[in-house]
Amino acid sequence: MRKTGEHQFWERNALSFEILSEKVLIQKLRYIHENPVRAGLCIYPEDYKYSSALFYKTGIDNWGFLTHFRD
Repeated sequence: MRKTGEHQFWERNALSFEILSEKVLIQKLRYIHENPVRAGLCIYPEDYKYSSALFYKTGIDNWGFLTHFRD
């Protein structure tokens, strides 16, 4: 934990856990893809420029490095 005086800059233990099943992986991927929609940045997850949602919906890889988790 990095502190300056009494002020903490970030949390020491971020929320992380192992994804042990495909079901949980899909749930987390959907959650991530839906975040820009919930934030009002787009209407559909695949419309958000910085998301892999378009790749998972159409197979189009605008980034040039994405791979499907089932590959």
